[in-house]
Amino acid sequence: MEPGLEELMPRLLPVGDCDLAEDFDPTVPPRTPQEYLKRVQIEAARCPDVVVAQIDPRKLKKKPTVNISISGCQPAPEGYSPTLKWQQQQVANFSAVRQSLNKHRNHWRSQHLDSNVTMPKSEDEEGWKKFCLGERVYSEMDALSDNENLGIDYLKVGFPPLLSIVSRMNQATVTSVLEYLISWFGEKKFTPELGRWLYALLACLEKPLLPEAHSLIRQLARRCSEVRALEESKNEEQISALNLIICLVSRYFDQRDLADEPS
Repeated sequence: MEPGLEELMPRLLPVGDCDLAEDFDPTVPPRTPQEYLKRVQIEAARCPDVVVAQIDPRKLKKKPTVNISISGCQPAPEGYSPTLKWQQQQVANFSAVRQSLNKHRNHWRSQHLDSNVTMPKSEDEEGWKKFCLGERVYSEMDALSDNENLGIDYLKVGFPPLLSIVSRMNQATVTSVLEYLISWFGEKKFTPELGRWLYALLACLEKPLLPEAHSLIRQLARRCSEVRALEESKNEEQISALNLIICLVSRYFDQRDLADEPS
C-alpha cells in the first residue's frame, strides 16, 4: 500500500516482522498467532489494486421496473371544484368524528355484535371486500327487487361501518382493509357502500401515519380525482363524495400537494 493511503487508512493492528520458524509454509493452516498474521500479510500483498467485475450483459436484459407516481390529483370538472370554506368545514366535521370515535371506542368495542355479523380475518382480502361492499356490488349483480328480500340481507348489500365493528379493528386491520378496498376501487366504479367504508377507515387511521398508510391514502386521492374527471353524467352526489375524500386526504392528513384549488 502506498504511504499516502496508509495515512488515510491506518492499520488497526500494526504487525511488524514475525519471528517464524525456518520451515514456515504459508499454504498450510497456521499453528500460531504469528503464522496467522504473516499469512494474512502475504494474502493481502497478492490482492490486485483494482478489481473488475465480470458481468454478463445477457442477464441485465430483464430489468425489474417499479412504477411510482408522484403526480398530484386531476382537477375537478369545471364548476365542481369545492370552495375553501366547504373544505374547511369538512375537515372540522371529520376531526369531530375522530375525536368522538376515540373517546367512545372502548364502549362500542364492548357492545355485542349481531349474530349475523362475522368479521373476516385481517388477511382475508376477498372476505373483507364482500363484507364491506356486499355480494351485489362485489359480484356486480343487478339491484335486488323488493319482492326478493323484505328485510335487509347484509350479506348481499354489505355491512355498514358500524361503530361496534370498526372499534374492534386494530391499526393493522384498518390498513389492510383500506388497501383491499383501494385495490378494488382501482378497477371498479365508485359506490355509496365504498364511500362509507373509506370515510370510516380514514376516521380510524391514527396519526402520524405509517409509511404504508401514507402511500395508500395518496393513491386513494389520486384515484378519486381520476374517477371524478371521467364522470360524464356529472352526478353531483358522487362528485361531492369524491371531493370529500380528496379533501380529507389532502387537508386533514396534510397531503397539501393533492388538494383541490378553491373555486
